[in-house]
Amino acid sequence: MSSFTGTEYHAKGKLLLTGEYFVLDGAMALALPTRLGQHFKITPRRPDELTWQSYDADGTCWFEATLAIPSLELVSGEHTETAQRLIEVLEQAFSLSSITLNELAGCAIATQLDFSRHWGLGSSSTLISFVAHLAQVDPYVLLAKTFGGSGYDLACALAKGPIIYQNQSAEPVAFQPAFADQLYFVYLGKKQNSREGIQRYRALGEKVKASLTAINQLTLDVAVCDSLKAFERLMLQHEEIVSSMLELPRAQDLYFNDYWGVVKSLGAWGGDFVLVTSERDSTVAKAYFQEKGFEVILSYKEMIL
Repeated sequence: MSSFTGTEYHAKGKLLLTGEYFVLDGAMALALPTRLGQHFKITPRRPDELTWQSYDADGTCWFEATLAIPSLELVSGEHTETAQRLIEVLEQAFSLSSITLNELAGCAIATQLDFSRHWGLGSSSTLISFVAHLAQVDPYVLLAKTFGGSGYDLACALAKGPIIYQNQSAEPVAFQPAFADQLYFVYLGKKQNSREGIQRYRALGEKVKASLTAINQLTLDVAVCDSLKAFERLMLQHEEIVSSMLELPRAQDLYFNDYWGVVKSLGAWGGDFVLVTSERDSTVAKAYFQEKGFEVILSYKEMIL
C-alpha cells in the first residue's frame, strides 16, 4: 500500500484585492485566502494505477482519469486539456523530488471543490499546492514549471488570513475592515484566461515600472484602511491605474455605470469576481445585481477567511 494512502489535504482559494498583474513584477499585493477551497483525499485502489476523480461543488464528477504508474499513460478517461495538465504537473513534481512516482501506484485521489470550478478561485493553485505537498517539493518551483504566475495564490492556499505578498514572500496582515458588512463579491460569469491576461500585461514592457511605487503604496494604505469612504477612494485609484495601463474599461463602466457604490475588478480583468461596496441595505444591493442578471453575490464574511 502506498504511503500516501489515508492522506487528506485542504488548500484555500484566493482573491487578489490589490496588485493584480503588477505582482508579477514584484509589487506588493494584498491577497485574501477564501473560506472556500479544495479538499483532497487518497484511498487505496488497484495496484500499478492512479485513479483521479474531481468533484465540483454541487457533487458532480467533472473529471475522471486512470493513469498507469510510473509511465502516467492514460489508461481510461478522455485525452482532454485537463488530463494533459494533470499529467504534466505530476511529471514535473516528481522529477523534482526524491520520491518516485511508484508511490502513487494503488492510489485513488478524490478532489472536492467548495466553490464552482468556473469561479476562478484557485482550482489550479490548490492542485499545485497539493501535488507539491505529496512530492515534497517547492510549490513555487512547480508552479513556474507548469502554470506560471506570481505565486500569490499558493501563499493563500495555506494562509490563515489576509497576507501582503511580494516575490514569493507572504506576511500576515491584520486586514479586518470594520466596514466588512458593506463589502460584497459578485460573480460576473465571464471567466478569463489568466495566462492571456498575463501575456497582455507582459506586452506592456517597461511602461509598468512607473506604476509600481503607486501600487505598493496603495496596497499598504488599503491594509490599514479604517473607513468605507477611504477604502472606496483607494479602490478607484487602483482601478484607474490598471485601466489606464491595460487600456481596458473598468467593470463598473461596462456593466454597472448607474451603481451607487464602487466596483473593483479582481484577478484577470473583466472576468470572474468583482468586489463591490454599498452603504445601502444588503437586500437593496443584492437586488440591484440580481435585476441585472448576476445571481452569485457573496458577503465579505461568506467569502473571506
